[in-house]
Amino acid sequence: MSARVLVVDDILPNVKLLEAKLSSEYYDVLTASNGLEALEKVETQSPDIVLLDVMMPGMDGFEVCRRIKANPATAHIPVVMVTALTDASDRIKGLESGADDFLSKPLNDVALMSRVRSLVRLKMTVDEWRIRENTASQLGVVEDTANAMNEPVENAKILVIEDQSFDSKKFSESLVVDKDVVDIVESGVQALSKVNSESYDLLVVSLNLKNEDGLRLCSHLRSNEKTRSIPILMVANDEDMPRIAHGLEIGAHDYILRPVDRNELLARVRTQVRRKRFQERLRSNFELSLSMALIDPLTGLYNRRYFEVHLQKLIQKNEASKKSMAVLMLDVDHFRTFNNTYGHAVGDAVLKMFAKRVLDSLRSFDLVARLGGEEFVVILPDISNEMAYFIGERLRKSIGDEPFVCDVPEGSVTVTTSIGGAIIDGAPKMEEVLKRADDCLYAAKEQGRNMVVFEGKGKLNPEEYTKEARAFIE
Repeated sequence: MSARVLVVDDILPNVKLLEAKLSSEYYDVLTASNGLEALEKVETQSPDIVLLDVMMPGMDGFEVCRRIKANPATAHIPVVMVTALTDASDRIKGLESGADDFLSKPLNDVALMSRVRSLVRLKMTVDEWRIRENTASQLGVVEDTANAMNEPVENAKILVIEDQSFDSKKFSESLVVDKDVVDIVESGVQALSKVNSESYDLLVVSLNLKNEDGLRLCSHLRSNEKTRSIPILMVANDEDMPRIAHGLEIGAHDYILRPVDRNELLARVRTQVRRKRFQERLRSNFELSLSMALIDPLTGLYNRRYFEVHLQKLIQKNEASKKSMAVLMLDVDHFRTFNNTYGHAVGDAVLKMFAKRVLDSLRSFDLVARLGGEEFVVILPDISNEMAYFIGERLRKSIGDEPFVCDVPEGSVTVTTSIGGAIIDGAPKMEEVLKRADDCLYAAKEQGRNMVVFEGKGKLNPEEYTKEARAFIE
């Protein structure tokens, strides 16, 4: 996996050593010798990960990390602090400043490379969602993304798989600070039962379970569709580093070594919960933007943008399958009268009820969209001519046979629709398809409205397309 790595250290031999190790693994390496240069390269060179020395003159690594994480444009970039400091308080300080990990010198090459690969992989996932959300922001359908570091970390739901009661008790007592809900199980079977019935923000897995392989459990949790996106924090002994590296390779997110420091545990849990919630918000914003971009907010139908893409795909599909489809254009007759007589609120209510009646009269795989104003369109894929005529008449009757109950002095209004339809074979251009149906809609209006006109057929006789006649059509 190729990536751009920024190495920050004021001691040149340290920089050269890391640069050589990373280059041998085919990483693109950038370097900086102080905090200010590091911040400038983070903003201008967009590294995928930062390996950051703590003890530098002027601005130390803690401050550099805080500044990276305080900037919404760079907060998602993983930062690994690389230092000779070994005190637990320094490690916790680094994690609390936003660092994703804290590696001590002399570096374990296996730990370093597995950590870099793991964090780069996580960043690429977040990058994809950020790109999608940024597109939505440019379309004006969602606000710009806030800082990932501002995501809440409290009230997380955490599942701990640990059969050593001393450590599991320590987990529960440590995480109560954030009002986390902690469930503890002692085996993989119990864990799988839990994750199938409940949702979690984090899975804490011991690699030292007595009766099973914790690493294999991590692999199973990562491949399970229900738990695939839940971060995994491994708990292991110092001599388990090769297994930890393997765990990071198969998708675990982080690890903590025994004896577990309570404050370090809390800091690492917060990092994972924050990252998960940030990624979920990106996904949610994108899904919302997709909905807003493709769905008409008044009626809940697809809008013109979605309809045109969908129609183009159906035209291509029909050309290959040699099947036909029907395109119907519908217009609410005399719609301006509702707005002028009763106001826009009643007009909007009519449009919403109109949309619902159309939907209720179609097959599950038919598509209906609002093109704008009082104009709607229906696509009937894989359909015979006679069935298309029947559905056209059914739509007209579903609108006009029952008054629309709404907030007017009379209690309801009578609504009718004019419909123009065309049977589409082959692969005509989309503009031609719409024009053919629209020409028939215009003919229906010209001939008095409240009727269905099909290309090549003319005005339909309602008596020929009743419920009783459907059996002969099918």
